[in-house]
Amino acid sequence: MSARRANLGLFEPWSTLVRNFGLVRQLTRRDVIGRYRGSVFGVFWSFFNPLLLLVVYTFVFAHVFNARWGLPNEGKSEFAIVLFVGMIIHTLFAESANRAPSLVVGNANYVKKVVFPLECLPWMAVGTAVFHALVSTLALLLAQLFVLQTLPVTVIAFPLVLLVFLPAVVGTVWLLAATGVFVRDLQQAIGIITVALLFLAPVFYPSSMLPAKYRDLLLLNPLTFVIEQSRDVLIWGRWPNWTGLILYGLASSLFAWLGLRWFQRTRAGFADVL
Repeated sequence: MSARRANLGLFEPWSTLVRNFGLVRQLTRRDVIGRYRGSVFGVFWSFFNPLLLLVVYTFVFAHVFNARWGLPNEGKSEFAIVLFVGMIIHTLFAESANRAPSLVVGNANYVKKVVFPLECLPWMAVGTAVFHALVSTLALLLAQLFVLQTLPVTVIAFPLVLLVFLPAVVGTVWLLAATGVFVRDLQQAIGIITVALLFLAPVFYPSSMLPAKYRDLLLLNPLTFVIEQSRDVLIWGRWPNWTGLILYGLASSLFAWLGLRWFQRTRAGFADVL
C-alpha cells in the first residue's frame, strides 16, 4: 500500500488507465454487452434511449414552456439539437456518478483478489458512459446534417473538450465508489444530486436567460463550462476557450488525483466492510 501511495503523482489517474488499458477495455466491453444481453434491440438501445428522452424533453420545454435558444428562424428541431448537446454531457456525468456508490459493493468478488487493480472499476464505469455519449454524439451529428444541412469544422475540437472533462468524471467516481462502501445511503443521495445538476446547468435554457446576479452561480456547476464549450464547437462553429480549457483541465486533473488518492487510502478497509 505504501508503495502505491508513493506513486500517486498528478498524472497517476491517466497512468492507471494506460497501465491497465487492456483490462479496462475488456471490462467496459463486457459491461456494455451485458447491459443489453437478452433484449430484443440489444446495444441499439444505447441509440434509442437518448432519442426517446430528447423527444420528451423537447415536447415539455419547447411546446409546454415555450423555451427558446434565441436562434434566427428557430423551430422545434433546432431547439432539440441544442438541447441534445447538454443532455449528452449531463448523461455522461450522471450515468457514471449514479453507478459509483455501488461500484465496489457490486463487485465484492474483486476486493479479495490481491492482484486485481480495483482502481480500474471506475474507469470501466466511465468507459461505458463514454461509449453511450459517443453513440449519442453520432446521432446528434446526423440530426444536424439532416436539419441544418451543415457541420462546423470546429466539431474536431469536441474530443478535446471531453478529454478535459473525463478526469473530473472519473475523480467523482473514485470518490463516490470508495465512500459508498462505508456509507450506503450515498446511493440514494447521488440520484437527487445529479437531477439537481441537470436543472442547475444550461441544459434546457441558455445562461443568458438568468438574471446577471445568478449567472456566476451557474458557473459553480462543473457541467456548465463543458456544456457551453461543447455547444460552441458542435453547433455554433466557435473554437473553444483555450485558456478556459487549460484551467478546467488542470482543476479536473487535480480533482481526479484527489479522488484516486482517497480511493487508495480507503481500499484497505473494503474487505472488512464487505
